[in-house]
Amino acid sequence: MAPTALITGISGQDGSYMAELLLGKGYDVHGLVRRSTSLDRSHIDHLKQPRLFLHDGDMTDSEGLKRLIEITRPDEVYNLATQRHAQIAFDQPENVGETDGLGAARLLEAIQTATIKPRFFQASTSEMFGTAPLPQNEATPFRPLNPYAIAKLYAHWMTVMYREAYGLFACTGILFNHESPRRHENFVTRKVTRGIAMILAGKVAKLQFGNLESRRDWGHARDYVEAMWLMLQEPNPDDYVIASGESRSVRDFIDTAFSLVGLDWRSYVEVDKTYLRPTDAPELRGDASKAARVLGWKPKTSFAELVHEMVVQDLLLEGIDPARHMRSEKTSHAGPAPDRLVRRRAGV
Repeated sequence: MAPTALITGISGQDGSYMAELLLGKGYDVHGLVRRSTSLDRSHIDHLKQPRLFLHDGDMTDSEGLKRLIEITRPDEVYNLATQRHAQIAFDQPENVGETDGLGAARLLEAIQTATIKPRFFQASTSEMFGTAPLPQNEATPFRPLNPYAIAKLYAHWMTVMYREAYGLFACTGILFNHESPRRHENFVTRKVTRGIAMILAGKVAKLQFGNLESRRDWGHARDYVEAMWLMLQEPNPDDYVIASGESRSVRDFIDTAFSLVGLDWRSYVEVDKTYLRPTDAPELRGDASKAARVLGWKPKTSFAELVHEMVVQDLLLEGIDPARHMRSEKTSHAGPAPDRLVRRRAGV
């Protein structure tokens, strides 16, 4: 019998990559799709097959989550449902608390009271570290600086509590920034690559950003979902930092992306104070040595490959041939395989 998994937030970046990974391993995959985004399933449209089942629901519905666990009877549960952006959390702190914090607690309670006990993964975030010393690992104290990080920290500790109090096989992955062509456009990395494509298409002349000096540890979401899966294959549950171990500034990301198409970013980028967060961690950089030692996990995609893939896919999305605009020495480096979804949507 094929193993069964339940993914909350399956229509998002991480959820769609996780669905691809599990379907490729022969799983039956059930996905929870928030009712308010039920019409936005573009990241999983290409996954239509007999072993994928979608369920409309919401992380605020305790009874609905309990029914879903009993109906799907999963072997593994991946809680990837989340508020999309830390900046938005400042404007909607109650909403992010309901979804990212209490939503995880409701799901854990649904598992605890169920007739089956699936293995559980909670997607925690490096934002929980805030201003903690570098590099940040599993023993680093948390110092969250925004409502998103605080809600995620609640979910993180609830996962640990349910593991220790009730014996659930519950893991957390403290995930540092992970991007892809499927990242939502209000995230800074996708705003950069999407903006470049729109500049070349003649749709915009300038791009506005906030703090260009903020430094983050960036990896590829495709690599990070593999780490999530590996955690649930271990004999014992635990918590793991998942990171590349390198940090770069937003300015570095912008410079790398614009250089791929031969443009000087300084002619197109403006700093707009309205995009500054009330509080922001100056630098996040992870130490994933535990994941390497225990799980055998290391990132497969370099920073340069990640940026290259995102630029290529956004050019394709605008109907632009990357070979006509990208510098020859860069286009000769193929990087990871193109994202099938974006190629299909661009009509390529």
